[in-house]
Amino acid sequence: MPIYAYKCDSCGFAKDVLQKVSDPLLTECPHCGKSSFSKQVTAAGFQLKGSGWYATDFKGGSGATVAAPAAAGDAAAPASTPAAATTETAAAPAAGCAGGCACHS
Repeated sequence: MPIYAYKCDSCGFAKDVLQKVSDPLLTECPHCGKSSFSKQVTAAGFQLKGSGWYATDFKGGSGATVAAPAAAGDAAAPASTPAAATTETAAAPAAGCAGGCACHS
């Protein structure tokens, strides 16, 4: 059930009310009793973020990609697969190794 913000135009009393969408609007102020209690316009309590919100976006498979979390200053983060990330780190030689050691042969 959504939470609606109400405010009285007469006395300034404000209250958040948990109501069903089908419930009638409240008009009488519980503080002063006048019929100047009205619903306020407020911002949504959530934000939709990510590459998409379709059923196919979260299903596994050979073509599925996982979006990397964006840093605070990034406009968009490139998508990568978890397998590619582990392959890149395993193939890269360690500092001072030059790839000729037993661990990379």
